Amino acid sequence: MNSLTFMLSSSFLLSTALTTLNFWLAQMTPDTEKLSPYECGFDPLGSARLPFSIRFFLVAILFLLFDLEIALLLPLPWAIQLQSPTTTLTWATTIITLLTLGLIYEWMQGGLEWAE
Repeated sequence: MNSLTFMLSSSFLLSTALTTLNFWLAQMTPDTEKLSPYECGFDPLGSARLPFSIRFFLVAILFLLFDLEIALLLPLPWAIQLQSPTTTLTWATTIITLLTLGLIYEWMQGGLEWAE
């Protein structure tokens, strides 16, 4: 028996033994703490299935969008060292313009107002 088959068979036997041991020693009767929606030690005060506000998600998406914009625009100071810095700066200006127009549109539609 060569070393490869020995290693494969021993790893198979070890994984089978550990899986069997896990099923045998596992706690099969969960308590009320484990069955509660929050495992933090106190009773939940309401339903865990309450809907979130759409405006909350809108602000979160806007934050992620502008966070991504910052990540894309951070290397711009090094664009001067490229072969065509004008092309890079043109694309950066286009991205900033599109994001600004989208923010203005969202503002005009009233998507950023919290009061109903």
